[in-house]
Amino acid sequence: MTEVLSELQDRTFAGATAATARTYPPERRLTGEQLTSYLGRREYAVIGTTRPDGRPHASMSMYIRRGGAFWLPAVAGSVRARNLRTNPWLTMVVAENDDESHIAVIAEGPAELVTQVPDDVRAAVDQNWPQVWTWVDTWIVLDTERVLSYAAEEARP
Repeated sequence: MTEVLSELQDRTFAGATAATARTYPPERRLTGEQLTSYLGRREYAVIGTTRPDGRPHASMSMYIRRGGAFWLPAVAGSVRARNLRTNPWLTMVVAENDDESHIAVIAEGPAELVTQVPDDVRAAVDQNWPQVWTWVDTWIVLDTERVLSYAAEEARP
């Protein structure tokens, strides 16, 4: 799993603009192992979708990662689910701390709505958030195409 995130991040920065490369300098980016560790110890992200009229929508969501895919529980009629039916692209930000100890990971890519989850995702949900099954009726699957990361100088990823 470490290689997937590392390769996605390498590809993202290979095609990045000069401004993005300056904003996320190589020495501040998380390594593949750090990305895996950091995302594995975090449980929530802010996700962004686009409304049909072009306005942004942000919400919090728990997530489970499998390789380069993130699984996010949802409700079929929710704003985020409706948005993804029209504009199937999702941005996800996992961040912590402030100032010189902050860490941020941004993942984005196409997303789809599904009702069935693989056994390994179901097992992780059962272990970490069994209450989810009382309200979730659909899942968002983010197929990550881009990964950006940053760890400030005093951060401990």
